[in-house]
Amino acid sequence: MVLKLTIEYDGTNYSGWQLQPRHDSIQGRIEAALERIFAAPVRVFGSGRTDAGVHARGQVASISIPREFDHAELQRALNSLLPPDIVMLDIAPAPDNFDPRRAARSRVYEYRVLNRSIASAFEYRYSWLVRDQLDLEAMNCAARGFVGEHDFAAFRSLGTEVRTTTRRVMFSEWTRDGDVFLYRVEANSFLRHMVRAMVAAMIDVGRGKLTAGEVAAILDGRDRGAGPANAPPGGLYLVEVRY
Repeated sequence: MVLKLTIEYDGTNYSGWQLQPRHDSIQGRIEAALERIFAAPVRVFGSGRTDAGVHARGQVASISIPREFDHAELQRALNSLLPPDIVMLDIAPAPDNFDPRRAARSRVYEYRVLNRSIASAFEYRYSWLVRDQLDLEAMNCAARGFVGEHDFAAFRSLGTEVRTTTRRVMFSEWTRDGDVFLYRVEANSFLRHMVRAMVAAMIDVGRGKLTAGEVAAILDGRDRGAGPANAPPGGLYLVEVRY
């Protein structure tokens, strides 16, 4: 029986979603809990990888369980075995051929920036503290330049092998609520570190260090070395995977 899992997690204490030797991962924690329940290994397949320190409000994964098990009972059992920073939000039946990565139509990420001069005792794990005053209108001008189909080679992690660096962005916008700037972006898929690289460039626009036109030129130039370093991982959230 194939099941679709919807998972929420705080990525602060983990090396990322994917299993890694000698490192604590989200996937590893869930697989260990499933093995305790079924007394047999159960592989978890995610919709995509999140890096160390990145969070999720709606990661999607699939499992094939070795025997019938009530979905609500399995959800309760997993949440009792998982640490409090990993929560199983939902478990539902899925088609036998369900592939959470290939079946995804799009993914939605958010990035959270705290814009004030003093750090927060509550936000420090979950946002990027930027002390310079930010220009929301200028940042949104840059954000609109990412919408559409583009080659995002300049906004990715070097050394990552992919078939193509072209991606289609359907939505890209900043909003502000008091001291918090929130960036929301939806695309058919993302390159590794793509959102964090985009955010870093747009924050430099907000600071007045770059213009929206210069960010567009970086995108067109396809040279990763032309852009700023990635924004920190703690402000990034995988919000939703759409099917």
